[in-house]
Amino acid sequence: MEINLLCEERWQCSPATPVHHHATKLCSFENYSCGGSFYMTKEDAEQALVIYLEKEISFIPAANYVEHLRSKNLTTARSRATQWLFRTRNRLNLSFGAAFLAVNYLDRVLSMNECNGWKEDWMVELLSVACFSVASKFSETCTLTLHEIQMEDLGHSFQSSTIQLMELALLEALGWCLGSTTAYSCTELLLWSIDSLKPQLHEECITRVTKLLVGAVSDSRFLEFRPSVVAASALCCSLDELVPSKSDAHLSSITRLLNQAQKDDLVKCHRVMEAQKYGPLHNLIHYYDCPPSPTTVLQKQPIDIYECHVDFCFLKTGSAGPNSIYHGSSTKKRKREEK
Repeated sequence: MEINLLCEERWQCSPATPVHHHATKLCSFENYSCGGSFYMTKEDAEQALVIYLEKEISFIPAANYVEHLRSKNLTTARSRATQWLFRTRNRLNLSFGAAFLAVNYLDRVLSMNECNGWKEDWMVELLSVACFSVASKFSETCTLTLHEIQMEDLGHSFQSSTIQLMELALLEALGWCLGSTTAYSCTELLLWSIDSLKPQLHEECITRVTKLLVGAVSDSRFLEFRPSVVAASALCCSLDELVPSKSDAHLSSITRLLNQAQKDDLVKCHRVMEAQKYGPLHNLIHYYDCPPSPTTVLQKQPIDIYECHVDFCFLKTGSAGPNSIYHGSSTKKRKREEK
């Protein structure tokens, strides 16, 4: 699969992804197969995991992100955005990997913003659409139109030119570093550390892990942990249910390449995830699979690029004032263009 990106990233996995791969592998939990793995041997997977653990620190949100969300009253807006991303993934029949990538882009950009510029709902919605569009281009073989992406569940509708400007701002804010490591992308690597897992249990384990990760993605408590720790926690929780007699052996295999700080975090994360299994977020995956109720679909309010020009240059420094997201009114912009 050839990706034309203006960045100097190297693919962590080398074989090309067949065209049919995304159409069948991850559109439903049951379709996951170990035969679709990129890694031919356990040694290959372990080497990739070592690279992953070194690389993931470059793709996590800025420090104190959870506190930032709370102080700026963004926790609810982020939760709505992540739920929209996964509902859209389901509606368009894309891979889970694309949705987890989009969430990573969303969190990284939100964490860079030190101003009070996210007071309007449409701002986070526009960013979410841009994140999903870029993630789908990076991880999928199919081409989506911007109209398809924003067909449902948004309170506003955006012109293509507005979204494209946001995409460019997003790419610049992320430094064109798009091959993010996520908890979901770590799961397969960690599964390679389990020697005794039979194929049927492998598929069931992936099903359970994915459900836990989808539930965790909307819970800001898990933002306190590295993606590898969240993935390891979800895997431990799933294996504890599937093969309880080997839980100690599995834990030892999963944590073999983790340092002591990560192992300590795993204990904390595992405790949160065990509680989450019985909480309201556990069944979010069923929510994503259901079509929206006609009574809850919001009236769309088209936003024109001339009415509000989005400028995310302040993300580079995080020092701009509360009004820096705006760059003049529509009237002023039209006058400048007329000149």
